[in-house]
Amino acid sequence: MDDETSPLLVDRKPVRPINESNNETETELSGCGATLCCNPYRPFHRFVTVIFMCFLSFGSYFCYDNPGALQTSIKNVMGISTEEFMQFYAWYSWPNVILSLIGGFLIDRVFGIRLGAIIFAAFVMGGQLVFAAGAFAKSYYLMIFGRFVFGIGGESLAVSQNTYAVSWFYGKELNMVFGLQLSFARIGSTVNFLVMQPIYDFLAESEKGYTLLGLALMIAALTTVISLACALILAFLDKRAEKILNKQTTGTGEVIRFKDILYFPLSFWLISIVCVSYYVAIFPFIGLGNEFFTRKFGMSISSANTVTSLVYSLSAVASPLLGYLIDRTGRNVIWVFFAVLLTILSHGTLAFTFINPFVPMVLMGISYSMLASGLWPMVAFIIPAHQLGTAYGIMQSVQNLGLAVFSIITGNIVDNSGYLVLEVLNLASLCVALLCVVVLWIIDMERGGTLNLSTAQRKLIARELETTERLEQDRLFASGSMADVTPQDLLHSRTDFSIRNRYLSRLGATVR
Repeated sequence: MDDETSPLLVDRKPVRPINESNNETETELSGCGATLCCNPYRPFHRFVTVIFMCFLSFGSYFCYDNPGALQTSIKNVMGISTEEFMQFYAWYSWPNVILSLIGGFLIDRVFGIRLGAIIFAAFVMGGQLVFAAGAFAKSYYLMIFGRFVFGIGGESLAVSQNTYAVSWFYGKELNMVFGLQLSFARIGSTVNFLVMQPIYDFLAESEKGYTLLGLALMIAALTTVISLACALILAFLDKRAEKILNKQTTGTGEVIRFKDILYFPLSFWLISIVCVSYYVAIFPFIGLGNEFFTRKFGMSISSANTVTSLVYSLSAVASPLLGYLIDRTGRNVIWVFFAVLLTILSHGTLAFTFINPFVPMVLMGISYSMLASGLWPMVAFIIPAHQLGTAYGIMQSVQNLGLAVFSIITGNIVDNSGYLVLEVLNLASLCVALLCVVVLWIIDMERGGTLNLSTAQRKLIARELETTERLEQDRLFASGSMADVTPQDLLHSRTDFSIRNRYLSRLGATVR
């Protein structure tokens, strides 16, 4: 249905200014479009949109850990080693060493958020179908190819999700929305660990071998349909909001160049190192958790999957709560520091004690949620809005390089040296992350950065900056005050962000 004839958009007319300072006018909507949940002028509409943002990656996260939930079954049916098993995770990550960055660039320059999310969701669905077909065909390498295709869409879809969140919630409830997105994604991961083995066991009553494995994976592919449906719905809602609000979408209005990456601040690269050093101690371990808990603690496969899923299930609850708390308090660097510290304690307990594994895994789930809610939003504090897709793409790219390499290393270590050596490696990686957080903290203080400011301090700076922006805007465009306005000024779009950039450039400041 064309937007002009949609019942959500009819009978529109300007009625009153929303913001007297910038002369924006609110468009009156009628019918369904005027209700709280459908009116883009109302905050409630943003939170309706959050639902679809959260489920955008549900299928991707559910299917990502299908191998982990069926670790023993897959290894037995396919007759593969732990190192070969971990190739399912490595080949998910390898394409994203490049494609996560390209995905961000495509979002910024080529597809936009809407079309990009649809394309990447389609790759996720197609990859899972090929993965299941490989099991039916008794082909290990076809399954590897399926994970490769699945990976092409998976991480780029996460970049789309992050960019959607910033586009709709920057300067509002961004930390909380990041937490909610992680929460719903991890619900998908948790459900995977809780239901895939029971589904496999149920199907085993009538099927066996390769057919049984393929059928279980095909059922899992149904969740990727949810991701694709959410991508289509978000595209409609975002297009509609853009038309009604006359707003610019994230990733437009400024020209992005790959050489801009060279000028990203050191703080961004430290955040990226923290990201990869932390996550390589989490995700490969979860992928191997099934056998770790059955071997060391003598658990059944079902109990081992339950313990393994604690990281995800706890993050589903804790992430939005911690995100809200960080929104209220600020001090992101401090939160990230304690998250890494608590994860070191968790892995140390699993490695060197026989304490009930539920305890350290609960601790790991809470600290993982704390880090995710505090770390990812920091990028939006130091990177210009038109480069956020590329910045998040770089973080995903670096993360996937680490995960691809560590997946192979961890599989080899388990086959040849056992899980104790693996845990020592995890602890070493976390120590690197902790060191980088300390360095980030010091650099941010020395440069007067905003990463570790309280929320109250950030609001004060934002008000001061807004006042300065308005003064510069008046100077640039007031009649009779055009003497020092260059042709380049006139060619630029008159967005608040572009005016801010030009103002800072004239002062000789770094545009961040």
